[in-house]
Amino acid sequence: MTAMKMKMLAAATALTVLVLPSVGDAQSNRTSNQPIAFGADSGEQTAETISLRGRAEVTQGDNRLRADAITLYRDASGDPDRVEATGTVYFVTPTQSMRGDRAVYSLDGGEVVVTGNVVLTQGRNVLTGGRLTYNVNTDAATMAGAPRGSAGNRIQGVFYPNGN
Repeated sequence: MTAMKMKMLAAATALTVLVLPSVGDAQSNRTSNQPIAFGADSGEQTAETISLRGRAEVTQGDNRLRADAITLYRDASGDPDRVEATGTVYFVTPTQSMRGDRAVYSLDGGEVVVTGNVVLTQGRNVLTGGRLTYNVNTDAATMAGAPRGSAGNRIQGVFYPNGN
């Protein structure tokens, strides 16, 4: 096997590990029934929303969403059902960290969509692109590309095989 083929195989294997849910994590990351805590420098509340500004943070279980501004939207019963974050956005789980310009977190399905200069890290592995869809319940992630200079509309990553 040539060195180039070995590198491609290692990258593909690392991407598969990064994107597919791990058996142990699929159950441990479930957050839908856990309380939602939040904090910020300032905020306001209406019947439909809770708006947080300045060092805004929302946590549920081991997952944390941090941004310049966060808005929690409520459903008809008054429970939070969607969270939108703007500015420099970070979504951190026990195994991964995501950064982007905007994020929308649907609490019902556990899906987070991060857009704008997205960086996904898992240990030393790094994947970049324009749009990341991540499911907190299954730990599955899908990355789509975005224009980035000479790379064009592509995702890019660096993966380290186990033991390196």
